[in-house]
Amino acid sequence: MRDLKIPEQRHPEKAHRPDNAQPKKPSWIRVKAPTSDGYKKTRDIMRENRLVTVCEEAGCPNVGECWSQGHATMMIMGEVCTRACTFCNIATGKPPEALDVFEPGRVADAVKKLGLNHVVITSVDRDDIADGGAEHFAQTIRAIRRQSPGTTIEILTPDFIRCDPSVLEIVVAAKPDVFNHNLETVPGLYPEVRPGARYFHSLRLLQRVKELDPTMFTKSGIMVGLGEDRQAVLQVMEDMRAADIDFLTIGQYLQPTPKHHRVDRFVTPEEFASYEKAAYNKGFLMVSATPLTRSSYHAGDDFARLRAARLEKLGRG
Repeated sequence: MRDLKIPEQRHPEKAHRPDNAQPKKPSWIRVKAPTSDGYKKTRDIMRENRLVTVCEEAGCPNVGECWSQGHATMMIMGEVCTRACTFCNIATGKPPEALDVFEPGRVADAVKKLGLNHVVITSVDRDDIADGGAEHFAQTIRAIRRQSPGTTIEILTPDFIRCDPSVLEIVVAAKPDVFNHNLETVPGLYPEVRPGARYFHSLRLLQRVKELDPTMFTKSGIMVGLGEDRQAVLQVMEDMRAADIDFLTIGQYLQPTPKHHRVDRFVTPEEFASYEKAAYNKGFLMVSATPLTRSSYHAGDDFARLRAARLEKLGRG
Protein backbone atom coordinates (compact mmCIF):
# COMPACT_ATOMS: atom_id res chain seq x y z
CA MET A 1 0.00 0.00 0.00
CA ARG A 2 2.86 2.34 0.65
CA ASP A 3 3.02 5.32 -1.71
CA LEU A 4 6.55 5.48 -3.10
CA LYS A 5 6.20 8.83 -4.83
CA ILE A 6 8.93 11.40 -4.31
CA PRO A 7 8.52 13.64 -1.23
CA GLU A 8 7.28 16.63 -3.23
CA GLN A 9 4.38 14.54 -4.57
CA ARG A 10 3.50 13.02 -1.20
CA HIS A 11 3.73 16.41 0.50
CA PRO A 12 2.98 19.16 -2.05
CA GLU A 13 2.52 21.74 0.73
CA LYS A 14 6.15 21.23 1.75
CA ALA A 15 7.67 21.61 -1.73
CA HIS A 16 8.50 25.30 -1.16
CA ARG A 17 10.27 24.65 2.12
CA PRO A 18 14.06 24.85 2.18
CA ASP A 19 15.84 21.56 2.76
CA ASN A 20 16.85 20.71 6.31
CA ALA A 21 19.95 18.61 6.76
CA GLN A 22 19.27 15.14 8.13
CA PRO A 23 21.85 14.41 10.84
CA LYS A 24 23.42 11.00 11.23
CA LYS A 25 21.57 8.83 13.72
CA PRO A 26 23.41 7.85 16.89
CA SER A 27 24.00 4.18 17.65
CA TRP A 28 21.07 3.91 20.06
CA ILE A 29 18.50 4.82 17.38
CA ARG A 30 19.59 2.50 14.56
CA VAL A 31 17.55 -0.59 13.66
CA LYS A 32 18.02 -3.48 11.24
CA ALA A 33 16.07 -3.84 8.00
CA PRO A 34 13.08 -6.23 8.35
CA THR A 35 13.62 -9.71 6.87
CA SER A 36 11.92 -12.29 9.12
CA ASP A 37 9.24 -14.77 8.06
CA GLY A 38 6.90 -13.24 10.62
CA TYR A 39 7.39 -9.84 9.03
CA LYS A 40 6.54 -11.26 5.60
CA LYS A 41 3.45 -13.05 6.93
CA THR A 42 2.12 -9.85 8.49
CA ARG A 43 2.84 -7.90 5.31
CA ASP A 44 0.99 -10.49 3.24
CA ILE A 45 -2.09 -10.34 5.48
CA MET A 46 -2.15 -6.55 5.18
CA ARG A 47 -1.96 -6.82 1.39
CA GLU A 48 -4.61 -9.57 1.17
CA ASN A 49 -7.04 -7.44 3.20
CA ARG A 50 -6.14 -4.28 1.28
CA LEU A 51 -5.26 -2.43 4.47
CA VAL A 52 -3.03 0.56 5.09
CA THR A 53 -0.69 0.60 8.09
CA VAL A 54 0.82 3.58 9.81
CA CYS A 55 3.90 1.39 10.26
CA GLU A 56 4.66 1.74 6.54
CA GLU A 57 3.08 5.09 5.76
CA ALA A 58 4.87 6.92 8.57
CA GLY A 59 8.13 5.01 8.11
CA CYS A 60 8.19 3.65 11.67
CA PRO A 61 11.65 2.38 12.70
CA ASN A 62 10.08 -0.48 14.66
CA VAL A 63 8.21 -2.08 11.75
CA GLY A 64 10.58 -5.04 11.51
CA GLU A 65 10.34 -5.95 15.19
CA CYS A 66 6.58 -5.43 15.47
CA TRP A 67 5.59 -7.17 12.24
CA SER A 68 7.83 -10.14 13.02
CA GLN A 69 5.48 -10.68 16.00
CA GLY A 70 2.34 -10.07 13.93
CA HIS A 71 1.71 -6.66 15.48
CA ALA A 72 0.61 -4.15 12.85
CA THR A 73 -1.08 -0.81 13.51
CA MET A 74 -3.83 -0.44 10.94
CA MET A 75 -4.62 3.01 9.57
CA ILE A 76 -8.22 3.48 8.51
CA MET A 77 -9.97 6.07 6.31
CA GLY A 78 -7.44 6.06 3.48
CA GLU A 79 -3.83 6.98 2.80
CA VAL A 80 -4.16 10.76 2.40
CA CYS A 81 -4.37 13.14 5.37
CA THR A 82 -6.07 16.53 5.18
CA ARG A 83 -3.58 18.08 7.61
CA ALA A 84 -0.03 19.21 6.90
CA CYS A 85 1.96 18.55 10.07
CA THR A 86 5.63 19.23 9.42
CA PHE A 87 6.84 16.13 11.28
CA CYS A 88 4.67 13.52 9.56
CA ASN A 89 5.45 11.35 6.53
CA ILE A 90 1.87 10.35 5.71
CA ALA A 91 0.78 11.72 2.32
CA THR A 92 -1.18 14.97 2.50
CA GLY A 93 -3.76 16.63 0.29
CA LYS A 94 -7.38 16.09 -0.71
CA PRO A 95 -8.46 12.47 -0.13
CA PRO A 96 -9.42 10.93 -3.47
CA GLU A 97 -12.45 8.99 -2.29
CA ALA A 98 -15.18 8.59 0.31
CA LEU A 99 -14.79 6.21 3.22
CA ASP A 100 -14.83 2.51 2.35
CA VAL A 101 -17.85 0.97 4.08
CA PHE A 102 -16.25 -2.48 3.87
CA GLU A 103 -13.02 -1.42 5.59
CA PRO A 104 -14.15 -2.14 9.18
CA GLY A 105 -14.88 -5.73 8.18
CA ARG A 106 -11.49 -6.15 6.50
CA VAL A 107 -9.74 -4.77 9.57
CA ALA A 108 -11.63 -7.21 11.79
CA ASP A 109 -10.74 -10.07 9.45
CA ALA A 110 -7.03 -9.16 9.59
CA VAL A 111 -7.12 -8.94 13.40
CA LYS A 112 -8.59 -12.45 13.54
CA LYS A 113 -6.04 -13.85 11.04
CA LEU A 114 -3.17 -12.36 13.03
CA GLY A 115 -4.59 -13.75 16.27
CA LEU A 116 -4.01 -10.47 18.08
CA ASN A 117 -4.62 -10.15 21.81
CA HIS A 118 -4.36 -6.37 21.51
CA VAL A 119 -4.75 -4.20 18.42
CA VAL A 120 -4.09 -0.53 17.72
CA ILE A 121 -6.25 1.26 15.15
CA THR A 122 -5.33 4.73 13.97
CA SER A 123 -6.32 6.95 11.04
CA VAL A 124 -5.48 9.88 8.87
CA ASP A 125 -7.25 13.16 9.60
CA ARG A 126 -10.36 13.50 7.46
CA ASP A 127 -11.48 17.10 7.83
CA ASP A 128 -13.55 16.62 4.66
CA ILE A 129 -16.04 14.40 6.53
CA ALA A 130 -18.71 15.92 8.77
CA ASP A 131 -17.99 13.71 11.79
CA GLY A 132 -14.25 13.42 11.11
CA GLY A 133 -14.63 9.65 10.81
CA ALA A 134 -16.05 9.09 14.30
CA GLU A 135 -18.72 6.64 13.11
CA HIS A 136 -16.13 4.79 11.00
CA PHE A 137 -13.99 4.31 14.12
CA ALA A 138 -17.05 3.04 16.00
CA GLN A 139 -17.94 0.60 13.21
CA THR A 140 -14.37 -0.71 13.16
CA ILE A 141 -14.38 -1.27 16.92
CA ARG A 142 -17.71 -3.11 16.72
CA ALA A 143 -16.53 -5.26 13.80
CA ILE A 144 -13.44 -6.36 15.73
CA ARG A 145 -15.54 -7.15 18.81
CA ARG A 146 -17.80 -9.41 16.73
CA GLN A 147 -14.95 -11.43 15.20
CA SER A 148 -12.43 -11.31 18.05
CA PRO A 149 -14.31 -10.70 21.31
CA GLY A 150 -11.21 -11.44 23.40
CA THR A 151 -9.04 -8.83 21.68
CA THR A 152 -8.48 -5.56 23.51
CA ILE A 153 -8.73 -2.49 21.29
CA GLU A 154 -6.69 0.68 21.40
CA ILE A 155 -7.58 3.58 19.12
CA LEU A 156 -5.41 6.54 18.16
CA THR A 157 -7.77 9.22 16.87
CA PRO A 158 -7.65 12.61 15.18
CA ASP A 159 -8.63 15.67 17.20
CA PHE A 160 -12.08 16.13 15.54
CA ILE A 161 -11.42 19.86 15.84
CA ARG A 162 -13.73 20.86 12.98
CA CYS A 163 -16.62 18.65 14.07
CA ASP A 164 -19.54 19.04 16.43
CA PRO A 165 -18.21 18.14 19.91
CA SER A 166 -20.86 15.43 20.20
CA VAL A 167 -19.04 13.19 17.67
CA LEU A 168 -16.67 12.16 20.44
CA GLU A 169 -19.58 10.43 22.15
CA ILE A 170 -19.96 8.12 19.13
CA VAL A 171 -16.41 6.80 19.54
CA VAL A 172 -16.53 6.50 23.33
CA ALA A 173 -19.87 4.67 23.18
CA ALA A 174 -18.20 1.96 21.06
CA LYS A 175 -16.09 1.12 24.13
CA PRO A 176 -12.47 0.90 23.01
CA ASP A 177 -10.23 -0.27 25.84
CA VAL A 178 -7.75 2.58 25.33
CA PHE A 179 -8.48 5.99 23.82
CA ASN A 180 -5.27 7.58 22.55
CA HIS A 181 -4.82 10.99 21.01
CA ASN A 182 -1.32 12.38 20.73
CA LEU A 183 -0.41 15.93 21.68
CA GLU A 184 2.77 15.34 19.62
CA THR A 185 4.81 18.28 20.96
CA VAL A 186 4.92 21.15 23.44
CA PRO A 187 2.45 24.03 22.90
CA GLY A 188 5.11 26.55 21.85
CA LEU A 189 5.97 24.44 18.79
CA TYR A 190 2.40 23.91 17.58
CA PRO A 191 2.39 26.74 14.99
CA GLU A 192 5.37 25.15 13.21
CA VAL A 193 4.98 21.44 13.95
CA ARG A 194 1.20 20.94 14.12
CA PRO A 195 -0.34 24.03 12.47
CA GLY A 196 -3.84 22.58 11.93
CA ALA A 197 -4.28 21.61 15.57
CA ARG A 198 -4.72 23.37 18.91
CA TYR A 199 -2.93 22.18 22.04
CA PHE A 200 -5.69 22.88 24.54
CA HIS A 201 -8.36 21.43 22.26
CA SER A 202 -6.44 18.13 22.22
CA LEU A 203 -6.08 18.18 26.00
CA ARG A 204 -9.77 18.88 26.39
CA LEU A 205 -10.63 16.02 24.03
CA LEU A 206 -8.87 13.54 26.31
CA GLN A 207 -10.35 15.08 29.42
CA ARG A 208 -13.82 14.78 27.86
CA VAL A 209 -13.26 11.06 27.20
CA LYS A 210 -12.78 10.55 30.93
CA GLU A 211 -15.90 12.55 31.69
CA LEU A 212 -17.93 10.39 29.31
CA ASP A 213 -16.47 7.12 30.61
CA PRO A 214 -14.29 7.30 33.75
CA THR A 215 -13.32 3.63 33.35
CA MET A 216 -11.75 4.10 29.91
CA PHE A 217 -7.97 4.29 29.78
CA THR A 218 -6.64 7.44 28.11
CA LYS A 219 -3.25 7.80 26.53
CA SER A 220 -1.21 10.50 24.80
CA GLY A 221 2.30 10.98 23.51
CA ILE A 222 4.85 13.51 22.43
CA MET A 223 8.07 13.50 20.45
CA VAL A 224 11.26 15.13 21.66
CA GLY A 225 14.12 16.47 19.60
CA LEU A 226 11.94 19.01 17.81
CA GLY A 227 13.33 22.04 19.62
CA GLU A 228 11.57 21.85 22.98
CA ASP A 229 13.29 22.22 26.34
CA ARG A 230 12.97 20.07 29.45
CA GLN A 231 10.77 22.50 31.35
CA ALA A 232 8.25 22.57 28.50
CA VAL A 233 8.09 18.76 28.51
CA LEU A 234 7.53 18.70 32.27
CA GLN A 235 4.71 21.25 31.85
CA VAL A 236 3.06 19.03 29.25
CA MET A 237 3.17 16.21 31.80
CA GLU A 238 1.43 18.46 34.33
CA ASP A 239 -1.23 19.43 31.78
CA MET A 240 -1.85 15.79 30.89
CA ARG A 241 -2.26 14.78 34.51
CA ALA A 242 -4.69 17.67 35.02
CA ALA A 243 -6.71 16.10 32.18
CA ASP A 244 -6.51 12.73 34.01
CA ILE A 245 -4.50 11.00 31.26
CA ASP A 246 -3.33 7.54 32.35
CA PHE A 247 -0.54 6.64 29.94
CA LEU A 248 2.26 8.79 28.49
CA THR A 249 4.61 7.92 25.63
CA ILE A 250 7.73 9.91 24.73
CA GLY A 251 9.89 9.08 21.72
CA GLN A 252 12.63 10.58 19.58
CA TYR A 253 11.53 12.59 16.54
CA LEU A 254 13.09 11.28 13.32
CA GLN A 255 13.03 13.50 10.24
CA PRO A 256 11.41 11.67 7.28
CA THR A 257 12.79 13.86 4.44
CA PRO A 258 14.80 17.09 4.02
CA LYS A 259 11.49 18.96 3.57
CA HIS A 260 10.25 18.03 7.02
CA HIS A 261 10.89 19.74 10.34
CA ARG A 262 14.53 19.44 11.31
CA VAL A 263 15.86 17.27 14.09
CA ASP A 264 17.00 19.71 16.73
CA ARG A 265 18.97 17.05 18.61
CA PHE A 266 19.02 13.38 19.53
CA VAL A 267 17.90 12.96 23.11
CA THR A 268 20.06 10.47 25.02
CA PRO A 269 18.72 7.28 26.63
CA GLU A 270 19.66 8.77 30.01
CA GLU A 271 17.43 11.78 29.38
CA PHE A 272 14.56 9.51 28.39
CA ALA A 273 15.01 7.59 31.65
CA SER A 274 14.86 10.89 33.50
CA TYR A 275 11.60 11.82 31.75
CA GLU A 276 10.14 8.43 32.64
CA LYS A 277 10.98 8.89 36.31
CA ALA A 278 9.50 12.39 36.32
CA ALA A 279 6.29 11.17 34.68
CA TYR A 280 5.77 8.37 37.18
CA ASN A 281 6.36 10.86 39.98
CA LYS A 282 3.56 13.01 38.53
CA GLY A 283 1.11 10.13 38.79
CA PHE A 284 0.86 8.45 35.39
CA LEU A 285 -0.17 4.80 35.64
CA MET A 286 2.05 3.84 32.70
CA VAL A 287 4.99 5.54 30.98
CA SER A 288 7.03 4.51 27.95
CA ALA A 289 9.94 6.87 27.29
CA THR A 290 12.76 5.62 25.08
CA PRO A 291 14.35 6.79 21.81
CA LEU A 292 12.35 4.23 19.79
CA THR A 293 9.06 4.60 21.68
CA ARG A 294 6.06 5.10 19.40
CA SER A 295 2.36 5.14 20.27
CA SER A 296 1.79 1.50 19.38
CA TYR A 297 5.23 0.09 20.17
CA HIS A 298 4.78 -2.83 22.62
CA ALA A 299 1.20 -1.61 23.06
CA GLY A 300 -0.16 -4.99 24.11
CA ASP A 301 2.41 -5.58 26.82
CA ASP A 302 2.03 -2.00 27.98
CA PHE A 303 -1.75 -2.36 28.17
CA ALA A 304 -1.36 -5.37 30.45
CA ARG A 305 0.91 -3.32 32.73
CA LEU A 306 -1.48 -0.37 32.57
CA ARG A 307 -4.39 -2.49 33.69
CA ALA A 308 -2.31 -4.05 36.47
CA ALA A 309 -1.23 -0.59 37.64
CA ARG A 310 -4.84 0.53 37.94
CA LEU A 311 -5.78 -2.57 39.93
CA GLU A 312 -2.83 -2.00 42.24
CA LYS A 313 -3.84 1.63 42.72
CA LEU A 314 -7.35 0.51 43.59
CA GLY A 315 -5.93 -2.01 46.07
CA ARG A 316 -6.94 -5.07 44.07
CA GLY A 317 -3.48 -6.17 42.95
